[in-house]
Amino acid sequence: MRKDMMKVKQILWIGTTLIGVLMALIYWYVFVAGAPQLDAPTIVQSKNFSFQVETFNSTAMGAPRRYGVILPPNYEKQPQQSYPVIFLLHGGHDDERAFYDKYGLTSVLDQLYRKGQLSPAILISPDGNDNRGSSPIWDPQYFDGPNGNVGTLIGVELPQVIKSRYRTLNDPKYWAIGGVSSGGWGAYNIGLRHLNTFHIFFSHTGYFTDSSGTKNSPNQFIRQIPRTQLQIIRAYLDGGQSDTDLLASTQQFHQTLNHLGVANEFHAFPGGHGLTGADYGWNYFHKHLVDSLSYVGRQFKQAGVR
Repeated sequence: MRKDMMKVKQILWIGTTLIGVLMALIYWYVFVAGAPQLDAPTIVQSKNFSFQVETFNSTAMGAPRRYGVILPPNYEKQPQQSYPVIFLLHGGHDDERAFYDKYGLTSVLDQLYRKGQLSPAILISPDGNDNRGSSPIWDPQYFDGPNGNVGTLIGVELPQVIKSRYRTLNDPKYWAIGGVSSGGWGAYNIGLRHLNTFHIFFSHTGYFTDSSGTKNSPNQFIRQIPRTQLQIIRAYLDGGQSDTDLLASTQQFHQTLNHLGVANEFHAFPGGHGLTGADYGWNYFHKHLVDSLSYVGRQFKQAGVR
């Protein structure tokens, strides 16, 4: 009987130890490593582009803030030329480096520039996290709220900084803002409130009503915009077929845009959020940045950019 009890205790000890190790590994993977894609896209760091992280003092946030920047090839060699601007907003548990480090942005740019699908542009990837910082537990709050004025940071302050530091085409028809996941929501939630800066929008498997309520719902806010201003908006949307709720939110917003007569392009693609698979997670964003930035490129071309 005593031997049986000892065996049971040993089994329980081993089981408890294994569970503890497993929990520790999960914690490390999510909270320390940042839940990296298990089969991430191959990042080819193009010699045509350099990625730099810059800072500026934000009055809205009451602290220095960071943004990533990729300038067009030959930017320094063509001092008389000005360029369109694209803002890229990250999702939860990310920062200003995500598009460069994780989604293979420079290889996408290489492809688009080589095929003439995107005019040379200045790409800006802000750190969109609010005062709580980055966490897998919450999404960034892309609005002015109790955790910081991120809406003013990205919609007002950062465009002014970019215009002062770089040679930009300042007509809003040459400015685009988009993002992935909660960054897609943030792009529309902020950008639609600043049509004096942005006319072109895109979202990758994002959503259009935030948990903070309808006040941060692009699907509601856009109905308040005068029809004369709706005509200047150009919108790209996609949703992953595996992201059931996010796809439904995107489809609903697409229907709202159609009802209001807003020019838009919508796609439902295989995959969505995830940690592995050719159509999931970082791979999804890498693959479909080609689609959104091609759309942006067409809008720039129609606006007269060569």
